[in-house]
Amino acid sequence: MTTTLVYDGDCAFCTSCVHLAERLRLRADRVIAWQHADLESLGLSEAQCQQALQWVDSGRISSGHEAVARFLLASARPWRLVGFLLLMPPLSWVARVAYRWIANHRSSLPGGTPACALPVPKS
Repeated sequence: MTTTLVYDGDCAFCTSCVHLAERLRLRADRVIAWQHADLESLGLSEAQCQQALQWVDSGRISSGHEAVARFLLASARPWRLVGFLLLMPPLSWVARVAYRWIANHRSSLPGGTPACALPVPKS
């Protein structure tokens, strides 16, 4: 079983979060910026990776707050409990909204830069 966390390497906020995860000793077999990943072999698209964090576990893909939760579940205690709770309603509903808000505002969060902004959907 191989786990891969795929994040936006062009986003300073995302990169800072990955560094924090490393300091907290959260676990994944591989943590990689999508810009350096073989997305096809992971079953991911560029659009998916631009929109949200991705967790790939033996071909199973989780995005956004679910990717965060699965990353935590793969880690040591007490992070497993936090990951479990993030997947359970009603907390999962709150986590989904919170993740989307953070993703949409990451360019203005601490450590964020204009390069962190999500791409504008084409009309």
